[in-house]
Amino acid sequence: MRLSLVLAICAFSAAGQEKSLLRFTGEPLRVPYACTAEDIQAAGLSCTREEPCAVYLELTAAIPNGRKITVAGNLHTESATLFSVLLQSDDGGETWKEPAKRIRAASLDQLEFYDFQNGWAAGEILYPLPRDPFFFITSDGGQSWQQAAVGEEGSAGSIQRFWFDSPTHGELIVDHGKGSESDRYSLYESENSGGSWNIRATSGKLPLIRRAPVGAEHPDWRIQSAKDGSAFHVEKRLGDNWTTAAAFLVHVSDCKPPEVELKEPTPDTEKEQKDFVEEMILKGTDAAKPVKKKKP
Repeated sequence: MRLSLVLAICAFSAAGQEKSLLRFTGEPLRVPYACTAEDIQAAGLSCTREEPCAVYLELTAAIPNGRKITVAGNLHTESATLFSVLLQSDDGGETWKEPAKRIRAASLDQLEFYDFQNGWAAGEILYPLPRDPFFFITSDGGQSWQQAAVGEEGSAGSIQRFWFDSPTHGELIVDHGKGSESDRYSLYESENSGGSWNIRATSGKLPLIRRAPVGAEHPDWRIQSAKDGSAFHVEKRLGDNWTTAAAFLVHVSDCKPPEVELKEPTPDTEKEQKDFVEEMILKGTDAAKPVKKKKP
C-alpha cells in the first residue's frame, strides 16, 4: 500500500523573532517564559495564586554543527506539556537564542544535521496523548526553520526514529501506540528533504532504518542532569572527560492566574448607585402597600 502524505509547511524565520540572547558565563541560564491565562486553560491546569504550578524545562537532545550547537526539549508542568523548545548557539555555547517558534503542547526529542546546511528536529504533540508528529527543517544552517506536519491533523503517534542519509533522502518510523497491535509501526520514506512521505511498510514489530547508525545520540555530545537536579548541562566529550558547554535551569517559572485589580468607584458611579438605591426604596414602598381586591 502506497500513501503519499503532503506536509503542510509553515515557514518561520529567525529574523522574525528578535529576542535577546542568553549569555552563558558559568551559571545556569533561565529560558524565558511568562505563563498566560490562555496557557493555563489550554493545558487544563488547576493553578491558584496561593498554589501556582511550577514550570520546568526538559532537554532531550543536543547536536553540534561546526561551532553551532542545537538543543531540543520542552516546557512542562507536573501534569502537562506546555511548549516545545529549540535552542541554538552560533559560538560554541557562549550565547543562545530560540530560532524556531514554540509549539503548544509539544516536545522536540530528536535532532540531526547531515551537513552544515541541512538539519531536522523531530517532535510531536504530547497533550493529552501523542499525536500530530512534525518536523522543524532547516536548509540554511539553522538561520530559519520550516515546520512540517507529518500526516493529517489529529493522526495518532510519535516519531520513534528518523534518519536522513543525504540532504534529500530520509526514512522515519511512526509509533502509533500499544493499542495498534499488528500495525503499531509505520515506516516512511522521503525523497525531498521531508517535504512529503510515502509509507513503505506497517508492522507490529519495530522495523529498521537502512544505513542508520545504531544509536540516535551524538557520541561526543550529551545532555546531563546536575547532581541536585536543578539544571541540565550540555556537555562535550574531550578525550575521556566531559566538559560543560552550557547549562540551563530546570525550574524556569510558575503558572498562576492574573491578579484581579479592585478599582475605587468614581464619583459618577457612586451617584448612579445612590440614585439606583433610592429608586428601589421608593418602588419597594409602593409595592409594600396592600392591594384591595374588587368584589365581583
